[in-house]
Amino acid sequence: MSPNSHNSTSDSTSKNSEAKTATQVRNLLIVLAAIALAISIFFGVRTQTPSSSLTEMAKASTPLETALVNGKPTLMEFYANWCGSCQAMAKDLSEIKQKYAEPMNFVMLNVDNDKWLPEVSKYRVDGIPHFVYLNNKGNAVGETIGEAPRSIMEANLEALIVGKALPHVQATGQVSNFTPPTGPVKTSSSDPRAHGSQVQ
Repeated sequence: MSPNSHNSTSDSTSKNSEAKTATQVRNLLIVLAAIALAISIFFGVRTQTPSSSLTEMAKASTPLETALVNGKPTLMEFYANWCGSCQAMAKDLSEIKQKYAEPMNFVMLNVDNDKWLPEVSKYRVDGIPHFVYLNNKGNAVGETIGEAPRSIMEANLEALIVGKALPHVQATGQVSNFTPPTGPVKTSSSDPRAHGSQVQ
């Protein structure tokens, strides 16, 4: 075998090895990109979950008209899907609602729905979440505004159920500011609070 043929075989092996390495690197980059995309989609979907769970909770809540006449105490929540504090409390509230479903009404009123303007005005809602505790006759006996620990919410509900004074009223936690409209409301599609017919 001549030295020239040995060099060409060596060059050919070297080129094949480089091509194989380049293919492996490219495949690795494709796999990494796919993993990154999957993670970003996963977290993108996760960030949308709270507002959809708020919507689901509102659909499952007791209608206000029913709550005011059925003889049970009521926790009324003023909320909005864009409200970060409402979203932060959604999981705890969902569990609380399951725990106290039998002895209590849970009512959710979306402040973006003009239908609830009389209630927004009556209870002076200017920050959300805004919780109003109604006794079994439908009379307000206390309120809390903003994020509240689950223990405070449950202590208030326990007292409300047995007709005792609420231990934690007028408590104020982190809120999402809300300015009630003063006249007919017209929302544009660029308004982040415009939810069209989906508003509960």
